[in-house]
Amino acid sequence: MRLKLTVYFALLTTLCVLGYIARVHATSAVGFVGTTLAVGRFGDIDTNNHQIPSKPQTVPGPATPWLSFQKTKGLSDVYVQNNVWQPGGTTGWHTHPGHSLIIVTAGTVTAYEGDDPSCTPHAYTDCQGFVDEVGDHIHIIRNEGLVEARTVAVQVIPANAVRRIDKPASPNCPF
Repeated sequence: MRLKLTVYFALLTTLCVLGYIARVHATSAVGFVGTTLAVGRFGDIDTNNHQIPSKPQTVPGPATPWLSFQKTKGLSDVYVQNNVWQPGGTTGWHTHPGHSLIIVTAGTVTAYEGDDPSCTPHAYTDCQGFVDEVGDHIHIIRNEGLVEARTVAVQVIPANAVRRIDKPASPNCPF
């Protein structure tokens, strides 16, 4: 009995230490606030759109073929997020279980991908959009400007999944 108790406490101590180490190495948001504006539950999504011009265009619009495809199996949660960065603010390194469509509504945000060996900055300004793809990658979004930056994001994730997972800093980026 005493041996079982000792093993139990050793295991519990190890788990607590590992949990502490994971929190210490994870990066957290600073000068950044994300607010959920809406969340909705969807069943299977199976949509496919396409537009292929049949003759030269005379009105503004896409000049080349355009496709859009979204397919999910099972329940999904769709979030609409309002994000605000103060000057110097950062989301911290993190990942998501689904993709996001992000629209910059004020200022400039700079995104970095953790798997990019050159840590190339990708800056997006007011009225520009970008996709935060799903996968094993980690990323960080920062406000490297002198004014507040804002985005609105639409995010699709599996139902009941944790929307954001903090991660340790990428070894490819010096900050």
